[in-house]
Amino acid sequence: MIAFVSGTVAALAPDAAVLEVGGVGMAVQCSPNTLSTLRLGRPAKLATSLVVREDSLTLYGFVDDDERQVFELLQTASGVGPRLAQAMLAVHAPDALRRAVATGDEKALVAVPGIGKKGAQKLLLELKDRLGEPLGAPVVGAPVTSGWRDQLHAALIGLGYATREADEAVAAVTPQAEAADGAPQVGHLLKAALQTLNRAR
Repeated sequence: MIAFVSGTVAALAPDAAVLEVGGVGMAVQCSPNTLSTLRLGRPAKLATSLVVREDSLTLYGFVDDDERQVFELLQTASGVGPRLAQAMLAVHAPDALRRAVATGDEKALVAVPGIGKKGAQKLLLELKDRLGEPLGAPVVGAPVTSGWRDQLHAALIGLGYATREADEAVAAVTPQAEAADGAPQVGHLLKAALQTLNRAR
C-alpha cells in the first residue's frame, strides 16, 4: 500500500492533483478541502489510499491520516465506494461525520450528493460502531453550510487564480449555493466557479 506521497505540486484540477515524486507525476484524486491546501510549484505531502479495481489503480489523497482512515472506514459500509466516501468528506470534515453518526444526524448525510433518506438511515446503522467518537469538542450551533465560501476561495487560489478573480467567482456562484437544499456542495460550486472564470477570459 502507498501510505503517502511527498513531492512538488506539478498540476491542479477541480478534483485531482499531480505531485512530482522522484521524476514521476503521481495523479491523486482529492476533495476540494485537500486541494485548497496545495499550491502549484510548492512541496506537499498527502496521506494516500490506493483503490484497486480490475481495470484501474486509483490513488486518493488526504490532508492527514485521520481523513484517510475515515475514507477507508466509510467504505466498509455496503454501497459506499471510494467516490461516495470522497463526496462525504468533501461535504463534512472527519469529526463532523463522526458526530453525525454518533448523534444519528440523518440530515447531515442527506446533504451529501448520492445519499437519500433511506441510504442515510442505513449508513447510520452500519457505521455506528465503526467511526468512533468525535475527537474535537462539538461546535454549538454551527450550520452545516458554514465555511463553503472560504473553502471555495482557497481552492481557486490554489488553482492559481488571483484573489480578485476568486472573489468574483465566489460571488457568481453564491446564488446557486444559497438555493441549494442543505449544505452547498463545494465540489459542484468549484466546477461552476471555474466555468464562470473560463467565460470571463
